Amino acid sequence: MPQATQKLTLNAGRDVPFNKLVLSQQNVRKTRAGGSIEDLAEDIARRGLLTSLNVRAEVDAEGNETGIYRIPAGGRRYRALELLVSQKRLSKTVGVPCIVSKGKTPEVEDSLAENVQRLDLHPLDQFRAIMSLREQGIGEEEIAARFFISVAVVRQRLRLAAVSPRLLELYANDELKLEQVMAFSITNDHVRQEQVWDTVSRQHSREPYYIRRLLTETAIRATDRRAVYVGVEAYEAAGGMVMRDLFDDDNGGWLQDPALLEQLANEKLAADAEALKANEGWKWVEAAFDFPYGHTSGLRRFYGERAEFTEDELARYDRLTAEFEMLDAKYAEATEYCAETEQRLEELGNELDRLNDRPFVFAREEVARGGAFISLGAGGELKIDRGLVRSEDETQVETGGEGAMDSDGEVDKEVSESASNAGTSLNGKPAHNGQIGEDDDDGKLPPLSDRLVEDLTATRTVALRNALANDPVMAFIAALHLFVLKTFYVHGSVSCLDVMLQSVKFGQTQGLGDTVWAKEVEQRQEAWGQDLPKNPNELWVFLVALDDVSRHALFAHCVSLSVNAVVQPWNRRRAAIAHADQLARSLGFDMMEAGWAPTVDNYLGRVTKAHILQAVREAKGEQSAQLIDHLKKQDMAREAARLLEGSGWLPEPLRLAVDDAAAVLEDKDASVELSAFLTEGVDAEEESPDTAQDEQQFAAAP
Repeated sequence: MPQATQKLTLNAGRDVPFNKLVLSQQNVRKTRAGGSIEDLAEDIARRGLLTSLNVRAEVDAEGNETGIYRIPAGGRRYRALELLVSQKRLSKTVGVPCIVSKGKTPEVEDSLAENVQRLDLHPLDQFRAIMSLREQGIGEEEIAARFFISVAVVRQRLRLAAVSPRLLELYANDELKLEQVMAFSITNDHVRQEQVWDTVSRQHSREPYYIRRLLTETAIRATDRRAVYVGVEAYEAAGGMVMRDLFDDDNGGWLQDPALLEQLANEKLAADAEALKANEGWKWVEAAFDFPYGHTSGLRRFYGERAEFTEDELARYDRLTAEFEMLDAKYAEATEYCAETEQRLEELGNELDRLNDRPFVFAREEVARGGAFISLGAGGELKIDRGLVRSEDETQVETGGEGAMDSDGEVDKEVSESASNAGTSLNGKPAHNGQIGEDDDDGKLPPLSDRLVEDLTATRTVALRNALANDPVMAFIAALHLFVLKTFYVHGSVSCLDVMLQSVKFGQTQGLGDTVWAKEVEQRQEAWGQDLPKNPNELWVFLVALDDVSRHALFAHCVSLSVNAVVQPWNRRRAAIAHADQLARSLGFDMMEAGWAPTVDNYLGRVTKAHILQAVREAKGEQSAQLIDHLKKQDMAREAARLLEGSGWLPEPLRLAVDDAAAVLEDKDASVELSAFLTEGVDAEEESPDTAQDEQQFAAAP
């Protein structure tokens, strides 16, 4: 007969008076692992002791029970009961439910088994339990208070209700991780969730951030400038929906209706443009989210004057300035740091900046024929570019040879008179109709012949060239005068220098105006435009009186606007691009150090998948390229941008052309001749063809 299976006997339970319980030294829990004793005590006070203590009877040397029970498992519960007893909320002799072990195993094993075998509640079960309480009408704050968890945790668990039941089932079967489920919870669209899961389940990349990216690819971030400009509240008031992520910092979420947001932004921008036109009196105001870089080309710009201080503002400005200078002097001499002084200095500086940043006041007659461009900045703020006049709005004056029109549309009589007599003076006096040496009927001298005037002025030009060549300072000023006229005065006076200065516009390049370099150029142009005289005829005197440092800075600004290193399909401009590389080396310029980085918009989204993989391969190696080679083009571009971040990788058109000779020369004295460098240690007969060719190319370079 088969041997009968021995039946198990479970340890008995009994109520042990609290004052008969002591902690066992064999309890394995020595390190606090979260959850306060106070919270557990409050939970016991609310609903009673839900889990019994595991105890062993203490025996004396003869093996007799002493009436004391040691606790190898349940130390936290004991301490919570101890706290309630000390607060006199429990009696010292209250009966505590205990499971009394017979002692067949070591005490330490009982403690270890209870902690190891215990399984934390699955988040999905926690979600379902909290959802059940919520459906009973218990609020989120009350649930959080009852279970001593934060309201955010309650909301996060409740947010799982937004996840498709199919995905929750996969999560229950351990086919999805909690982080992935939380990523799906940002949208309530179960169909879209399942579509995304079907997509990522066939790919290597199943990371939560990738799931969020796919779910939000048709939405617009709340940090988008249009969303900031309109305001999420206004968008929601118009019926727009916002996706939010309770499990991660979502920076305000994602707006799910791009068309509605675009409509609201356009309407608000149009209203702001109309208000600007009505309030300030401009003839025209153009509004757009963006304008192409160089959109003001061909328009004359005029500048306003800062509004004058009122008496009260001037008095306040003087008072704040005096206080700032006094505190600043004391702070500079102090030996110890003082936070209060530093804070006060910052407050004074901010207040002085506000007083200095007064609005510009424009001439009324200029505003009547001028206009402004209104657009959105990168942070959603309004950008207003005021003070531009179209050529058709310039005041037209019929000169009929009687006068010339200056930059303000007024006839310059002095210029007109000298123009009418140009080349017809004799001994410093203006000549009149008739022939030289022959009096006409009125006794006036006839004009000089055209050929003679041409010869004389040619002679004067050569002599003037020679004089200018012997005065480098004045030559510099003359060139600067021309450059400033071309840069700042569209319809201004002309110069006697026949030098071309062109500034190529790049309106076809999207986003160029938002780059840090374009913004610096614009700020520099604006600053100089405020300082320069409004009348171009006053420019020469202004430049002569300018200090050398400012004059050089202005010259560099004007010259910089003529740089053109653009490669176009119909004009490769190889020699010009080679010179641009030489200029970059001389400046120590590099696009990577200047802050350019590959993004989806500026490069990765505009090239083939092969180019994307090549970029990642060059920057991060073959293994990184293999991580994304299975993705679709759009996803591959996004992942590549993340991988290339901080790598310093540049596409070929942005790299400096390899020029070993130039690189070596940079480390040598500039006066060393290239031929000497190339032939150093090399006999003429042994000179390689490549070396000779390099020398010829270098010598032929512009």
